[in-house]
Amino acid sequence: MEIQGKVFIVTGGASGLGEGAARMLAAAGGTVVIADMQDEKGQAVAQAIGGAFVHCDVTNEADGQAVIAKATALGKLMGLVNCAGIAPAEKIVGKNGAHSLANFSKTITINLIGSFNMLRLAAEAMCKNDPEATGERGVLISTASVAAYDGQIGQAAYAASKGGVVGMTLPIARDLARNGIRNMTIAPGIFGTPMLFGMPQEVQDALAAGVPFPSRLGRPEDFAKLVRHIFENDMLNGEVIRLDGAIRLAPK
Repeated sequence: MEIQGKVFIVTGGASGLGEGAARMLAAAGGTVVIADMQDEKGQAVAQAIGGAFVHCDVTNEADGQAVIAKATALGKLMGLVNCAGIAPAEKIVGKNGAHSLANFSKTITINLIGSFNMLRLAAEAMCKNDPEATGERGVLISTASVAAYDGQIGQAAYAASKGGVVGMTLPIARDLARNGIRNMTIAPGIFGTPMLFGMPQEVQDALAAGVPFPSRLGRPEDFAKLVRHIFENDMLNGEVIRLDGAIRLAPK
């Protein structure tokens, strides 16, 4: 699939990995709709890249439909990049007792159900596209995490939510194969994003040092490069790709 002249949705596109993907797609000639809860940042990024911004809670069906409507009004919607998510930390039994059920539910709702909500709505719109020369009608990319495989202490909710994203990758690809729509997932390792930058500097340094090679934090540009390759390589389908510098997370 060629990016030039196509329309793409990036959830969580106001910052971090999503912003990196949005800027790459715009630079490659795509039109990008940023779907995010951060209005000021989202509007600023959209303006900078010549795209559009829609306020969106990915867990809300009406918000998701508004994003799809905006994207299809701008041209041929061919891509979705799911980057919206949260990363809480809480032990199953901590100093204050049992893990909050509300926090577990919120994490699953945003990271897993929110991703599924946008996947299903984007796929429905893509099914109506005329196929490209490759037979493709669209490409879906979601963001999991290496925590889906190597969840650390305090990451039960986060790992479960990302494990769900991993688990639905293949069946969704199989569901949509007859429609010419590919579905892929990226599982990033330790990346320099607003989530990580909220941690103490010594923690950030320790995490970076734990990456075998390259021994640094991942960058949004690294994520964006893989997003581009997935869009452009039509044999990539139904798979999860770890983007992690060969790191395997220790318990803590």
